[in-house]
Amino acid sequence: MKRSILLVLAMSAICSFARTTAAAGKAKIGLSFSDFATERWARERDEMTKLLTDAGFDVISQEANQDPKLQNDQIKNMATQGAKVIIVVAQDGDAAAAAVEEVAKKGVKVIAYDRLIKSPKIAAYVSFDNVDVGRNQAKGVLAVKNSGNFVLLGGSPTDNNAHLFRAGQMEVLNPLIKSGKIKVVADQWVENWDPANAKKLMENILTSTGKKFDAVVASNDGTALGALEAMKTAGLAGKVPISGQDATEAGCNSIARGELTVTILKDTRQLTPLATELAGKLVKGEKDLGLKPYKLAELTGDKKFSGTVPCKFLQVFQVTKDNVKKLVVDSGFQPYEGVYKDIPNPPAK
Repeated sequence: MKRSILLVLAMSAICSFARTTAAAGKAKIGLSFSDFATERWARERDEMTKLLTDAGFDVISQEANQDPKLQNDQIKNMATQGAKVIIVVAQDGDAAAAAVEEVAKKGVKVIAYDRLIKSPKIAAYVSFDNVDVGRNQAKGVLAVKNSGNFVLLGGSPTDNNAHLFRAGQMEVLNPLIKSGKIKVVADQWVENWDPANAKKLMENILTSTGKKFDAVVASNDGTALGALEAMKTAGLAGKVPISGQDATEAGCNSIARGELTVTILKDTRQLTPLATELAGKLVKGEKDLGLKPYKLAELTGDKKFSGTVPCKFLQVFQVTKDNVKKLVVDSGFQPYEGVYKDIPNPPAK
């Protein structure tokens, strides 16, 4: 009799566990992306979707086409559809805060992915050491040219990361600016990180400076490659050092051609599983997320923001012609065929 009772209790516990697991498996997780014009976002959407689906979650994914209002509407709609956690690549870190705070009241957890959302109501912010990205961009350019007239091409002004990159860049450049070794002859921000906008800005800079500048500190591969299109016409591509970021296939191919000087590898193969793992933990209500609190004022550089945000930042790596094969190709981050496309006498595979 006692044995039968124990067996019934054991079976009941197993069924209860199965019901709990099934409930967790049916939980919805939303993916909200600012756009898919930037090369990396569609790839990371696909990777997140696979990881979450394999873990048993239903996935809702939407793209905002670089429209902050549309993204806010999509985030709120995901909450209405029953998403328990939403991973957001914000088009505008200020604007997205309104949607985050609204869905947080309904118990929905938001993970700011790579780009900060300026609200203490986010459940987590996972990214890379974005100030160090800027430091490495500036150092990469200075390794080739450490004096003269410099052009600064910042990213989208609505992306908090763009300001963190600039902070790192200026940390390295300011001593040389103050000493008079470097003069900033143009300082522009590229709306939406759009290469076409970067090209137009560089065309204007070429005209305003009379083509007299010695280096360009650009904040990602897209803006750098857009600027390089204009610089090629002026005969400056490959002569004037220029930085990028993201170690895109096109950017690394430009490095192999000797045009882009340096890009920054942010290994999203580590960031994507980190975000999806956090999402799963948040769905299950786990408390130990392995995150460190940072003051929002520190993350934004703006004292008007109060509160703290749980964060995790991953390491970044400087990529040049000397190490592009080892860091990017041999690691499998980008394909050999893409990086060395149309390159005479490429290194052996």
